[in-house]
Amino acid sequence: MKKMMLKTTLGLAVTLASTQLFASGFALNEQSISGMGTGFAGRSSSADDASTVFGNPAGMSRLKRQQVTGGVAAIDASTDINDASGTQSGTNKGDMVPLTGVPMGYYVKPIDDQWAFGLGVYAPFGLVTDYESSFQGRNFGSKSVVKVVTFQPTVSYAFNDKVSIGFGPTINRISGSLESALNLPFPGVPEGNVKIKGDDIGYGYNIGVLVQPTDTTRVGLTYHSKVKYKLEGHTEVNPGAGTPAPVLSAEKYDASLDITTPESVDFSVTQQINDAWTVYAGSTWTRWSRLKDITVNNDVGAGGGGFNPALFGTITEEQNWHDTWAYAIGTSYQLNKQWVLRTGLSFDQSPTNNTDRSPRIPTGDRTIFSLGAGWSPTEDLTIDVAYSYLKEEKVNVNRTNALGQSYNAEYENSANGFGVGATYRF
Repeated sequence: MKKMMLKTTLGLAVTLASTQLFASGFALNEQSISGMGTGFAGRSSSADDASTVFGNPAGMSRLKRQQVTGGVAAIDASTDINDASGTQSGTNKGDMVPLTGVPMGYYVKPIDDQWAFGLGVYAPFGLVTDYESSFQGRNFGSKSVVKVVTFQPTVSYAFNDKVSIGFGPTINRISGSLESALNLPFPGVPEGNVKIKGDDIGYGYNIGVLVQPTDTTRVGLTYHSKVKYKLEGHTEVNPGAGTPAPVLSAEKYDASLDITTPESVDFSVTQQINDAWTVYAGSTWTRWSRLKDITVNNDVGAGGGGFNPALFGTITEEQNWHDTWAYAIGTSYQLNKQWVLRTGLSFDQSPTNNTDRSPRIPTGDRTIFSLGAGWSPTEDLTIDVAYSYLKEEKVNVNRTNALGQSYNAEYENSANGFGVGATYRF
């Protein structure tokens, strides 16, 4: 019995997808406020400030002064849930994502005409969803908080004025907390819940190439490696108060879960049209097909009571995600010496499919429109602001678990993103 209940919760423990973040799957795009203004169209070729540590480490070769770039993006999301049905009663408000902040910070120091050194701290993946306590689909996910924070030391080398390369190892910490309701199909047994927590540190790298074939054209290519994690933590099974012990007792046991965040390749072009106008275009491929299933290994010796603990052994849930492409185009206009205006349009595929989509990952293909501006009151300081509006296609969730419990609904997601940052040169 406990195996069947936990399969619907543990099996999604680190499927870190969010409908409201501005990249496919559970990836985040918010590593640069200046890039946010152009829809990240020139992420691997623009190299406008120290955030190029993430966008393309080879771009540090273009920064001739020591500088610090920092900022935060805030995401305000909303979801319309329609035509909901299921075996449990409840509400479908759709107010499931709190206002969420995504911070970032970078430092770049040119060493000589060829070498540069940089540091970056940013969030490449993440999720925060928190449904109302009476949510009808709470058996399939009620609350999810997952964070990945990356620290990246970086070096770049310029062969000449035309070609440079960059490389940075990444140290990545993942942590997560997931909750779901627990409803046993017996008369008089009250509702309980299952809570999961885990964390790990994984290692990867970013590598990039930047080529400037003409005085007005730059081409960039960046590879972000996969990162393997083995989350270690525990699972708490909390049956409702008064549940008969022979049916299910409270347990806390060790659990581990292997997951690999995918590699991605970003290609972009920056074309300066004249002294005022610059155009950006880019595409990103992400290997989400790595996420075929989620397998949870439980240390059955760490728990006790209730049904046979051997039922907790290995639990697997299919995901069957597919690789995705994202495309973006943007432009900037240098209004005067102090002000630059930006805009961009992005299209981003979703890696989920109609069979395995759940309330934790009710995401579809998305379109994102962005605006931004940079203000430089002095040659040493630039303040950047950005706004993005995201709209997703309507998608359906159709879930059934081993107990015969079900939840079906149509989701339509949208979000507003706001960013503010600054670059100081010295």
